[in-house]
Amino acid sequence: MIWIPGGTFDMGAELPGYPEEGPIHRVSVSGFWMAKYAVSNREFAAFVADTGYLSFAERAPRREDYPDALPELLVPGSAVFFKPERPVNPRVVSWWRYIPGACWHRPRGPGSSIEGLEDHPVVHVVHEDAAAYAKWAGLALPTEAEWE
Repeated sequence: MIWIPGGTFDMGAELPGYPEEGPIHRVSVSGFWMAKYAVSNREFAAFVADTGYLSFAERAPRREDYPDALPELLVPGSAVFFKPERPVNPRVVSWWRYIPGACWHRPRGPGSSIEGLEDHPVVHVVHEDAAAYAKWAGLALPTEAEWE
């Protein structure tokens, strides 16, 4: 763990197309401890082995949450990055594809694994998964202001 000193700063932005970022406001944050490194696959695997936890990517999306989704996409999985072959528009996410079966222990989808990647940061986890891990580990996620 490393100590992050507190301070005061202007948080937020007033950007076209991002109304949720505003308004800019002054925020004070007390000092806090934060893990020096991201949670590894090995650490997340220990949490799953101890609790039987299923990550968001391992659970099938519910039709009522995604009523307009194609049925073939209502299966457990996650978005996987595919390196583009040519320059792309950064506002278009065409280099990400939903892959059924992709999750933290199958990062590229079925047939892939974290073998040899045990000390790499865990991927395909959402805030809910991170919060469950943090609670199990006796830790807490940083607040939005602390993360800034």
